[in-house]
Amino acid sequence: MLSVTSAIGILLSSPATADTVKIVGLGASTCAHFNQEIGENPALQRDYFAWAQGFMSGALIRAPQGVDEGLDLTPPSFPLQEQVDFLRAFCAKNQDQDYMDAARALYRRLRGPKT
Repeated sequence: MLSVTSAIGILLSSPATADTVKIVGLGASTCAHFNQEIGENPALQRDYFAWAQGFMSGALIRAPQGVDEGLDLTPPSFPLQEQVDFLRAFCAKNQDQDYMDAARALYRRLRGPKT
C-alpha cells in the first residue's frame, strides 16, 4: 500500500516522477473507469471522494513545515459538493488520466495561486 510519505511526494512531484509510484485503492482507477462506474452507480462518487479526501489529508499531514500550513481542505468558498463536481468534471475532460490526477488537481486548486 502507498505510504503517506510517498503520497506527499506524488502530490508535489511532476507527472513524470509520479508515474513510477504504485497507487492503490480507488484513486488508481482511470478517469474513464471512474466515469463508467459513476454512470452505472452515482453513489460510488462518495467512495471515490472519500479516497480523495484521505489522499489530500495524508499529503497535508506529511507536508514539510511551512508547506501548506493552514490549508483548509473544506473552505466555505469551495464546499464539498463543488469539490465532488470538480473531480467529476476533471475526469470527464481527462479520461486518459487517473482519478489520482483529479485529486492532485483538486489539492492544487485548494492551495490557490502560488505567491
